[in-house]
Amino acid sequence: MPLDFTAIDFETANGSSASACSVGLVKVRDGQVVDRIGWLIQPPPGHDHFVEWNTRIHGIRADDVIGAPGWVEQLPDLVEFAGDDILVAHNAGFDMGVIKSACAATGLPVPAYSYMCSLQLARKTYHLDSYRLPMVALAVGFEDFPHHDAVADAEACAAIIVHAADRHGAIDLHELSGIAGIRIASTVPPAVAVAS
Repeated sequence: MPLDFTAIDFETANGSSASACSVGLVKVRDGQVVDRIGWLIQPPPGHDHFVEWNTRIHGIRADDVIGAPGWVEQLPDLVEFAGDDILVAHNAGFDMGVIKSACAATGLPVPAYSYMCSLQLARKTYHLDSYRLPMVALAVGFEDFPHHDAVADAEACAAIIVHAADRHGAIDLHELSGIAGIRIASTVPPAVAVAS
């Protein structure tokens, strides 16, 4: 199996993990970026207020998402782009939490994805003073990107995974997770077997 995956990054409007206002997706095939896409998202009602702190971080304002697709409209595009790939994200618990919470807020089933965290991987692979995305990206040679632009952050995450796989001599994400001692998790808990 080659090093194939989709890196993902969300920006949120406020402290609610359902308040996705931007997503970036980067597709990697055999360790090379082959496609990238991103778009603004109108956060679900009740989660759609923008707080100054978040806007200061990513620069997205309420006016910017007027007319943007909502979660219900854009989730199929996300699913189509990612396909059956394992998703990777830096601090993946946050990004997977966005998917779960936005689905819960809009009454949609959570898509079943396996995922890996590049933050956990970085902590097992590099000796750095900080494991924030810009610091790890710099360490792997991915420099001067606009941090908190969702597509740029997803591409930085992808660069970390590819570099770490090379450093560990791993040919795919399953081997990489085993060597580094991190797990590939799932957005949907495994079905519980019912004894009859």
